[in-house]
Amino acid sequence: MGRDGKVVTMSQDSQLTTALAEAATTAGHAPSVHNTQPWRWRVLPDALELHTVADRQLTASDPEGRLLAISCGAALHHARLALAAEGWRAVVRRLPDPSDPSLLARLTDLSRTAADPDAMRMVQCMSVRHTDRRPVSDEPVPTDAIGEIARAVTAEGGRLQVLDRDQVLELASTAGHADTVEAEDPELRAELAYWTSRAGAGTGLPAEVLPEQPPQTTVPARDFGRPGSLPVGPGHDRAAVYALLHGDEDERDSWLRAGEALSAAWLTATRLGVSMVPLSAVVEVPGTRQTLRQMLAGIGYPYLVLRMGIADPAHAGPPHTPRLAGEQVVDTSAVRGERA
Repeated sequence: MGRDGKVVTMSQDSQLTTALAEAATTAGHAPSVHNTQPWRWRVLPDALELHTVADRQLTASDPEGRLLAISCGAALHHARLALAAEGWRAVVRRLPDPSDPSLLARLTDLSRTAADPDAMRMVQCMSVRHTDRRPVSDEPVPTDAIGEIARAVTAEGGRLQVLDRDQVLELASTAGHADTVEAEDPELRAELAYWTSRAGAGTGLPAEVLPEQPPQTTVPARDFGRPGSLPVGPGHDRAAVYALLHGDEDERDSWLRAGEALSAAWLTATRLGVSMVPLSAVVEVPGTRQTLRQMLAGIGYPYLVLRMGIADPAHAGPPHTPRLAGEQVVDTSAVRGERA
């Protein structure tokens, strides 16, 4: 609806499709597993659709599409915020068409509203947020910050369980086992090699964002199979906070919502000066994913492990991972003539 309460259509408000296209482009800042960016947006005269891209699914490590849906959920949350920041309210319909499994969500019933200042701040954080796999500093994460991040997760329908010291030690053992299992699987190794050797392709993980050597931390980082060029530094993870992002169900809809919760948590952390890194290897291996579920006392399903800490201020952050060009992820063919 417009400011006068009438339904907005393309003929009445040509700004709508422009706003939808810009929101989809802004969503390209979202994090995704191995920077696969497995989404494609379709701009319609009165809606924005989020589709998956099968060619960018990790078929070896993510055959069920759990991490793909989480990645797309993060992009969905980014798009929602971008619209809210520009004064658009949208209804989100998740998995709206059972006959089209590639269609994850549709943003529809657009109406004009006041620009949301909180969303505006979050949009600013999108271009700042990055993944810093280096060890964190010895500065503790403020308790208030963890609480605010947890509330951001809850607002998106997820839950965050902070792990105690004994659980972190169990996580360390579990992460090491997951790494061993994946290192012994030739298909997983080949898949990882593919996504860490795509310099200039707009996707994947360049050497500049990968540690030059394994960090000496309690919880081992993922072994990417090749050294990067990012200096590790002297830090550790003793002051890091580890938490499980989890929920009640283990279905596509819940994975999508988990991605929205991840986006909300990460952008909130960025605003608060907290470094966040998702650890996905432990959910990729069925056995270690079950171990994580036991940490939840069998109540709920784990989606990701999150490491939170304060980055070492003496070292500049790593560069941002590359992004696909807007025309590669946003389809405006249905409105191109009308927007002219």
